[in-house]
Amino acid sequence: MEPDYSAQDVARCDLCKTAIAQSYCDFCHVNLCKPCIGAHISDEYDKHKIVPILQRKSTLIYPKCETHQNKTCEYQCKDCNIPICSDCIVAKQHNKEHEFIKLEEVFNAKKKHIRRVTEELEKQFLPAYEDIANDLELQIASLDGEYKKLSTEMSRQREEIHREVDNAFNQMEKEIGEIKVKHKSILQKHLDEIKQLQSSTLQTLNALNEVEESNEVSATINYSCKTEELSKLPPKVIVSMPKFIPNQIKREELCCLIGKLTPLSTTLEERVFTAKKSNTSVRELLDKPELLNTIKTGHKKLRSVTCHNDEQIWTSGGTGDIKCFNIQSVLLKTIQTKSGGFPWDIAVDTTGALLYCQLKTRTVYKVKNGQIQAIITLQGWRPINLCVTSFGDLLVSMISDDETQSKVIRYSGSTVKQTIQFDDEGQPLYSGNPYIKYISENRNLDICVADNGAGAVVVVNQTGKLRFKYTGHSSTTKNKPFEPLGITTDSQGRILTADMDNHCIHILDTDGQFLRYIDNCGLSYPYGLCVDSNDSMFVCEYLKGSVKKIRYSK
Repeated sequence: MEPDYSAQDVARCDLCKTAIAQSYCDFCHVNLCKPCIGAHISDEYDKHKIVPILQRKSTLIYPKCETHQNKTCEYQCKDCNIPICSDCIVAKQHNKEHEFIKLEEVFNAKKKHIRRVTEELEKQFLPAYEDIANDLELQIASLDGEYKKLSTEMSRQREEIHREVDNAFNQMEKEIGEIKVKHKSILQKHLDEIKQLQSSTLQTLNALNEVEESNEVSATINYSCKTEELSKLPPKVIVSMPKFIPNQIKREELCCLIGKLTPLSTTLEERVFTAKKSNTSVRELLDKPELLNTIKTGHKKLRSVTCHNDEQIWTSGGTGDIKCFNIQSVLLKTIQTKSGGFPWDIAVDTTGALLYCQLKTRTVYKVKNGQIQAIITLQGWRPINLCVTSFGDLLVSMISDDETQSKVIRYSGSTVKQTIQFDDEGQPLYSGNPYIKYISENRNLDICVADNGAGAVVVVNQTGKLRFKYTGHSSTTKNKPFEPLGITTDSQGRILTADMDNHCIHILDTDGQFLRYIDNCGLSYPYGLCVDSNDSMFVCEYLKGSVKKIRYSK
């Protein structure tokens, strides 16, 4: 037997039906053994595509062009958002000024997103639901033993006061039975809900696996992964056991002094999802960070940088133009803001669309297919900084019109999902002025805000509960006050924040412990930050208008 196949998934040749298939025709979709390859391609058809069987379905099936019947569409017009063929690109009827992208790139990007979502469901959410279900099953299984202990305690008391209290005890036994039924019913109902969520998760995984196996471009691109309802764990049901409280025996007050059972009580405790550590390799910090490249943007007062992908970045500064560069420093595109004013911050959503916010118009904008549309407009508040979460939500930090309050709002589209403003004691989490409140989501779903006015990095968990505040690290060489600006997080959960006046970057672990500075590479007034998927950091130099790409981990 071939070592690459297990007993249950050996592929047989579709022609001879007996031999093990080593090859696959990616056009006809048939398994082939070596002797049968010649017979399969012996006809006059010239589109056979023979590949090793482990690479089956690697040849993309492109959609047919509606205009040119004999052509397939291998490109997509980013402005029109439609598939086109090579003839369409050169044809006069299509606008030559439009921007085109290979469908293969869109297909691969969607596949990458699907694999990430699949991995999150398999490694994070499904095990979490299994743990909850196991805990509930254990509680239900232990009910008989726990309630038997109650009955035993009451039996000892019953023996001391003899037959005079039989009626009273019988009544209490009935109450115990009723409470037990109610207790079990509560837990069973929650267990049923959890198992339903497990089933939904498995169904979603099956659908994702089917899409991942598919080589249909249109179906894959148009597939929508809806995992928001699975990303928030259900509240934990805590049902307190009733207690039997005996009293001293006084015959004349026997019925009152036997004792009583505490009622069954049920409370809901909100669960906080904690991401389990993935199997990705650990990237340790370099002893000496390395400067990889310097991109001169031409921006005045360069403020923000965000990764469009591993090859391109968007930048913005004190003017109304937002520029896209590749990592070789070539300017690819420039977008003018709708109002002409400068953007306070920029971000890229999960679809690759550019987002930016403006204080003056109180609005968050989305740029897609060359069109700018307002997606969020505030009343009484003004947006400052923003970031996109791993699940596609938008986090926006904002300041009140009177400049005395700040808060963070989580949006799904334009719908408010969460407001983060106060701690458990009702005290503000964030300062009012100055405006700057750069924001980032960590891999453990913590929300990290660089509160410039408070001189602190404020980190809350996904429910908005304060985890810690980092107020700087004592150093003889960093003598200016710690006033953080840009903030980002990497694949290891480390938090990186810019310390402009001290010309350095602080690196913290997930619990806010200082790890080290990045203070070499000639950094000058660092401002905005971002990291790519390889944990290379891009740093805005505010006055020079340059973006420096720095490698700081192995």
